[in-house]
Amino acid sequence: MVAGQEKLFAGARLRRMRRDLSQTQAQFAESLGVSPSYLNLLERNQRPVTARVLLALSQVFDIDVREFAAESDRQLIADLTEAASDPVLRGADLDRRDVSELADAHPRAAEALARLYQAYRDTSAAAADLATRAAEGGVAAGLSPLEEVRDALDGKQNYFPTLEDEAERLRAMLEDHANLETALTQHLKSVHGAAVRAYDDEVMGGALRRFDFHARKLLLSDLLEPAARAFHIAAALVNLEMGEALDEEADRAAGLSDEARGLYRVTLSSYAAAAILMPYDAFQKAAESVHYDIDALRRRFNVSWEQVCHRLTTLNRQGARGVPFFMIRIDQAGNITKRFGGGVLAFARSGGGCARWRLFDAFRAPERVQVQGLELPDGARFVSIARAVTRQLPDGGAAMNAVAVGCEAKEADRLVYKPGETFTPVGLSCRLCERAQCAERAFPPLQRALRIEPHVRGAAPFTF
Repeated sequence: MVAGQEKLFAGARLRRMRRDLSQTQAQFAESLGVSPSYLNLLERNQRPVTARVLLALSQVFDIDVREFAAESDRQLIADLTEAASDPVLRGADLDRRDVSELADAHPRAAEALARLYQAYRDTSAAAADLATRAAEGGVAAGLSPLEEVRDALDGKQNYFPTLEDEAERLRAMLEDHANLETALTQHLKSVHGAAVRAYDDEVMGGALRRFDFHARKLLLSDLLEPAARAFHIAAALVNLEMGEALDEEADRAAGLSDEARGLYRVTLSSYAAAAILMPYDAFQKAAESVHYDIDALRRRFNVSWEQVCHRLTTLNRQGARGVPFFMIRIDQAGNITKRFGGGVLAFARSGGGCARWRLFDAFRAPERVQVQGLELPDGARFVSIARAVTRQLPDGGAAMNAVAVGCEAKEADRLVYKPGETFTPVGLSCRLCERAQCAERAFPPLQRALRIEPHVRGAAPFTF
């Protein structure tokens, strides 16, 4: 905490943490080195949380004190704002202050409301899909578990110490660290008696990786680049040797559907495979030394741009944290195919993104790194770093995606990427943004009424 920052009131978070630890106020106060009466004042938001209390929380309970900062609730507040903006709640007149107070005073109730609203949106979409498909003689698609998995990752800040430890143990068993793909292949052969073979897409049937237990072979598609081959061999080893750790970590995520839990476990295996390719300590130190130069990290660890970006979002180890990054990946149709906010940047659950965030510029100049300063309506500023990436397709073509990572502007001094003095005004989505003079607006905001003026046409297509 530095001079000039707003006072931090986090009573609800302290109370929730104490209850999760099954401690009384007296026990929790003793752990923090404060009196029970002072802790009572903190929990009732009658006193701000001081730097001394934050330090005690970090040292005694080994937590990231950023969890107690207001920024950690950005996604929850964004979700509540979206719910409050829906026409069905228009009469309630909930403003941003109401939403913030609800999230701060009753975080569990706020989270329940956000989940209920998302379920309502999903159910409405599914009902519309059912009606359309019924009219066409088809069937409705089920609800996607992707949002459940993304929320679970956000809840853990995309950091899993148990999997990091297991990945370090497995990597230490490799004989040749200079050529990691060779070392992984040798380990797979010597420990599991399985050879690695590459086949064309006709043999693979569209799969990139398949483990044949009967023939004791790991089959890889010949479309894979070298960095991807090493990753898939590592992923195969993770599934063979870290199954128990993956199961335990997946079981810790409460409230997931069966389908989402299965997807979550697959995601965790990919996390562990990346940790083998880019060991935490070596990667974090290298990232700091090159000022988070993604190309330099890609060359040093023989991995892809996207693999580096994803690994950057996981640097949350106590005492060895990196810059807190968010990540997003979009395809050329604008679909979000990967997303991680990490408490840094909130994302709209529906309604698309902001056209002023120049992610699509990466498609027009795929060889360039696009650096942009962003400013949200609440004044929060971020640095975005985007670039196009490609992968081969079975039909001989290539799929192109734009991958972006970003962080708060206050971290810019630690980066090799500089946004300059200009920060582009952006919003989470048109329907949640109240900027009146945006010429790139696609929809009016949900929470504002349209004003029809026949004789006036401003830069924005809607007046409200």
